[in-house]
Amino acid sequence: MCRHLGWLGAPVSVASLILDTPHGLVVQSYSPRRQKHGLLNADGWGVGFFDGVEPRRWRSSGPLWNDASFASVAPVLHSGCIVAAVRSATVGMPIESSASAPFTDGTWLLSHNGVVDRGVLPLSRDAESTNDSALLAARIFDRGLDHLDATIAEVGEADPNARLNILAGNGTRLLATTWGDTLSILRRPDGVVVASEPYDDDPAWQDVPDRHLVDVRDSGVELTPLRGSS
Repeated sequence: MCRHLGWLGAPVSVASLILDTPHGLVVQSYSPRRQKHGLLNADGWGVGFFDGVEPRRWRSSGPLWNDASFASVAPVLHSGCIVAAVRSATVGMPIESSASAPFTDGTWLLSHNGVVDRGVLPLSRDAESTNDSALLAARIFDRGLDHLDATIAEVGEADPNARLNILAGNGTRLLATTWGDTLSILRRPDGVVVASEPYDDDPAWQDVPDRHLVDVRDSGVELTPLRGSS
């Protein structure tokens, strides 16, 4: 359910990551190659990037492949930190632009690939929508991204059936988790891509083991097991 992608490195165009690659998010919206749950990601999309220190977003409730306006503008949007997602809505959840990732607290951009029982999450006035991903994002923001590993472990313990792949960026750092779904990393000369699945067939892509935390900074990429991993 859902596919997402993050970039940290030299400024690049949004189109170069999402639209121009052979199996980028626009293709993954209708033909994902590694998605374990669902066949289409047509229930919305969102792209967030940093303009200086401030996050900017463009979100929609429609399919990415059908948005000509975004396709015309994406080549001129450049950033050194990008978080983007295409959505397959959990059954019973609203389909609206505010339910599409990335969510933000004004500092971080965050996407959730998965599903979680809303009953294990506290209600929050800061949640951007009533769907499970928005409530989870609000919980993570409330606890702080420095505690992402603990928050994911606690939610996973409360809902053993949850899938909790998170991707977040703040302009100088990317954080991601694997908990029930796929994630891969590509180290390029100009930066690092973290994505639900590879956007091309470059053999340099590295698959991240399940129940791990990924931390990307200028100093490199660090992978550590999450609490509760076997």
